Amino acid sequence: MTCFGTLSRYGEKKGLSVTILSGDRDTFQLATDNVTIRIPHTKGGKTETDEYNREKIIETYGLEPKQLIDVKGLQGDSSDNIPGVPGIGEKTALSLIQKFGTIENLYEKVDKQESGLKGKQKENIENNKELAFLSKTLGTINLEVPIQDTLEDFKVEEWDKPKVLELFRELNFNRYIDRFSLRDGQEETKKDLKTLYKKVDKTKEEIIKLIKNQKQMIFAINTCKDENQEKIIKEKIIGFGIFDEEQKEAMYLTAEEENIQDFKEILENEEIKKISYNITKTYILLKQVGINLKGINYDIAIASYILDPTNNKLELNRLIEQYLGLDVLELIGEEQEQKQINLFDTIGEQTEQTNIKVQEKSALYSYAIHKIKEITLKELEQIGALELFYDIDMPTVEVLSNMQWNGMYIDKKELEQFGKELTEKLETITKIIYEMAGEEFNINSTKQLRRNPI
Repeated sequence: MTCFGTLSRYGEKKGLSVTILSGDRDTFQLATDNVTIRIPHTKGGKTETDEYNREKIIETYGLEPKQLIDVKGLQGDSSDNIPGVPGIGEKTALSLIQKFGTIENLYEKVDKQESGLKGKQKENIENNKELAFLSKTLGTINLEVPIQDTLEDFKVEEWDKPKVLELFRELNFNRYIDRFSLRDGQEETKKDLKTLYKKVDKTKEEIIKLIKNQKQMIFAINTCKDENQEKIIKEKIIGFGIFDEEQKEAMYLTAEEENIQDFKEILENEEIKKISYNITKTYILLKQVGINLKGINYDIAIASYILDPTNNKLELNRLIEQYLGLDVLELIGEEQEQKQINLFDTIGEQTEQTNIKVQEKSALYSYAIHKIKEITLKELEQIGALELFYDIDMPTVEVLSNMQWNGMYIDKKELEQFGKELTEKLETITKIIYEMAGEEFNINSTKQLRRNPI
């Protein structure tokens, strides 16, 4: 904080308009006509900032910025271990400084019996004079830290990206690699995503032929709710976002209930590689309409998990943010105040414009899956995990999907007997706990569990 103070005054003396971005309102004491404090806060899911210069501080608190130090001296701040005067809160501290100007003036009047204070408030202030002045000292930001640097030394310079990338990879800072756009081609990806989607003129038959010729299907599914309670997953596929790697086109194919079978041939074709996200779910959804997905080749969620097994946030939007540093919702201009339409959420009643955005997003997801595959494939190769991925993890997708589909047999009587054994063990353990505690304890009461005195 002392650096903020010293540097703000240094910049001001050099003729600069200084802005301090901080979530700590202690910096308000630094505000001047040329020093502005920006306080970030969240509103409606978006980050906004409030700006405070000298004029705004006076308007808000009725005090000069530096007088807020005296306010802090009286009220204290437990988060900064500043004691303040017992019994004096923010409102009282503000009113006292508005009246007396400074702590020094307040105690001068108190010593002369001219303060007009009464009762407990007067007693607290009289008995805690040293504490008040100590708190003011503790709450004052130092403006005279010795610095040897010049203004040129503080200019932001371009990073040595290759070195930073090497260090971040060594430390497994994958999230920051993408946040700071250290991967090659990230800006190009962002530009591509903004302009990529278009309603292609190709017919459904032409797109299916295209997939057959390329022998791969890079896709993202679009689903809505299905009220059929007999289904394992209460959803159904209503469309595919598909990326054409050769033509660099992202497109959307409607796959409603009446024509989902038109895609059966390519989906069941072992020779056509399927590249997507959360393929296990796709497998079950297709199985529910009589389609056996074949040719499962690459799941970006599984690849990401192998690269970072501690990562439990494998949602598609998070992977796009992690690997591409991009926000698809922002790119397609979706308002954040609206309910964000997730690829796997119910679409329900939608306007035509909303429906277009859903289709556009699904298409962009397919392109993002393509880009994330490129990145994760290289990283899997770098850590020597390609054999693990292709020979063990990807073949397991179909096995686990079929386990989920088929379920498993259980011996009901054996299961019930095991349940009884567990109940008996629980009762025995509970009895031991009560004996050790000295009495029974009702978890539904507020009585505290305690031991009997020895």
